Amino acid sequence: MQGNYDEQARILRQLETIEARFQEISVQMTQPELIADSAKLMELMRAHSELMPLNDIAVRYRGHLTEMDDMRALADDPEMGDMAKEELARLEQELPALTQQARIALLPRDPDDERNAILEVRAGAGGDEAGLFGADLLRMYTHYAQRQGWTAELIQDGSTDLGGVKESTLLISGKNVFQKLKFESGVHRVQRVPVTESSGRIHTSTATVAVLPEVQDVEVTIDPQDLKIDTYRASGAGGQHVNRTDSAVRITHIPTGLVVTSQDQRSQIQNRERAMQVLKSRLYDLEREQRDSAYSESRRLQVGTGDRSERIRTYNFPQGRVTDHRIGLTLYKIDEIMQGDLDELIDALTLANQAKMLETTGK
Repeated sequence: MQGNYDEQARILRQLETIEARFQEISVQMTQPELIADSAKLMELMRAHSELMPLNDIAVRYRGHLTEMDDMRALADDPEMGDMAKEELARLEQELPALTQQARIALLPRDPDDERNAILEVRAGAGGDEAGLFGADLLRMYTHYAQRQGWTAELIQDGSTDLGGVKESTLLISGKNVFQKLKFESGVHRVQRVPVTESSGRIHTSTATVAVLPEVQDVEVTIDPQDLKIDTYRASGAGGQHVNRTDSAVRITHIPTGLVVTSQDQRSQIQNRERAMQVLKSRLYDLEREQRDSAYSESRRLQVGTGDRSERIRTYNFPQGRVTDHRIGLTLYKIDEIMQGDLDELIDALTLANQAKMLETTGK
């Protein structure tokens, strides 16, 4: 019992610190001199928005514990005792769920959670069928983005003649995009009868998904001497400009060997900007992996993020099921999932990640 009280006191101290900071920012936002400092005001508004959910939890948790103390004080009262004991029992029953909510809220946040995401899909093993499956995944994530109220822009179209993809890239913009999609990185496997299969035999193919946090120009510095930039004539889908000018751009980052191409914008300048945007996000992702490996716990705590060689999910069309191998979750709703109904999968991965972090950190 003492352990519970100690944890409650620790959680309360942490939440009260958040409450105090929230109130401090709220007061600062009312200062008249901020009218002339829009950058500072935006910074405070962002911090205020981030802390608001935590502040709400802090207010509820503190109020709950205070109410329990009040009911304990009334428990021996001749007139109010029975009612107080009944109310105290209800409050004690609700406390574990509220405490768990507070624990999760106090877990260390991934600093990239609020970023937009660059989502890359590459065909893996399985020939043409792998490319067709990659195109299905691209549509799935586009539909999911629409369901979330985000915008999904195709910034690299690696379509094949059969309607599949060799390598295609989406820029997905909105609120907390990377937080939702970061667990999608890895190898996705499909089991189905390909449209090109005349005998009706089930094939197994794969496609690889990589989810990168989008970064701003000021966050990644690239030495122009480290770049090899080639232009060439665009091919495939892309509009009337395709095949008329050398508008496509290929950028090679010499120190890392990373290669990025863009051919779907209407000018060489636009393609160069898009390619640089993707390159910076890939370089930032490399830095992120190095940073996380420096903190040995950080990567290990997460449910399968970052390792693109890890088989994370199987889509079995004959049985109508989707299985996420990291958490052992199987859902028999493959049609809905392929139409972008990913909430149940993503919520389960998020909860599993939180549970693993709580278990490991002892919070």
